[in-house]
Order: sequence, then C-alpha cells, then structure tokens
Amino acid sequence: MKDSITPDLDAIDRNILCLLQGNGRMSNAELAERVNVSAATCHRRTQRLFQDGYIRGVRAEIDPVKVGLGTIALVGVVLDRSTPESFAELEDAVKTMPMVLDCHLVAGDFDYLLKIRVEDMADFNRLHAEKLIAFPGVRQARTFFVIKEVKDNGPLAF
Repeated sequence: MKDSITPDLDAIDRNILCLLQGNGRMSNAELAERVNVSAATCHRRTQRLFQDGYIRGVRAEIDPVKVGLGTIALVGVVLDRSTPESFAELEDAVKTMPMVLDCHLVAGDFDYLLKIRVEDMADFNRLHAEKLIAFPGVRQARTFFVIKEVKDNGPLAF
C-alpha cells in the first residue's frame, strides 16, 4: 500500500524522512547510522529528497507562549458568494497576515477554516475588528478559542 502512495521511495528513504521529521537537526552521520547506510549514500539520498520536494524545508519549532502568542483561535469563514474571484480575494488577504498560521478551503459549514495565533483575547478582538470582518466578501466569521492543544502539527504517517 505504501509503495503505491510513494512509488519513488524505498524503505531507506521513508526511514530518512521519518527520522528527519522527528529531528531535523540530526547530523548526516547519525542519520546514516540509524538507517544503516554510508554517510555519502545518506547525504545523496537526503539531497535527492530535498530536490524532489519530499522535504520542503527545515525550521525550528518555537514555543508560542514564550514569544507571547499563547492564544489560538480557529475561525470559520463563510463568503458572500462562491466564485473564483471571491476565493482569490480572501486568500490574497489572508496571505498578508502573519498571525494566520493556517488557511484551508473546506467542505461543510464554512468556506475557509483559519488557525490564528495571538497574544490574548484582547489581541484577537483588535484583529477581528480591524481585519477579519473587513476581509473581502466575508458574510460570516465564527470563532472558536482553543482551550487546550492536545496534538498540534503531528508527524505525517506514511
């Protein structure tokens, strides 16, 4: 089953991806040892995984509370009309807002679901008043505040 999903990846490639997903700072030497290949082979494979787009990037995971962004709001957005132009306008507006971490076009009660990180409720209230209700073509925005993060940005299972 897994080979039909990722036909260009063998077991070593998948192991490299899983290990790097858990620790992107793992040295090539340690990675090679863990997947049981030479350091040169491991480096070539890792570079190919980058070049082929399997690995999109490596970044630090920052504690949002430590940098003053401890409040998460999930916002369901309903647009006035369902046209390519109205979708594009909202998507362009969202892309300019760094506090919007995720934006997904969804099926169901909303057109879009946004994940937003802010300092606190007052910060969200300012954002809502100044930006969210002014988004192009927005008919309704329903907000859900996260009380507890049970699982966030979990690793991909492949």
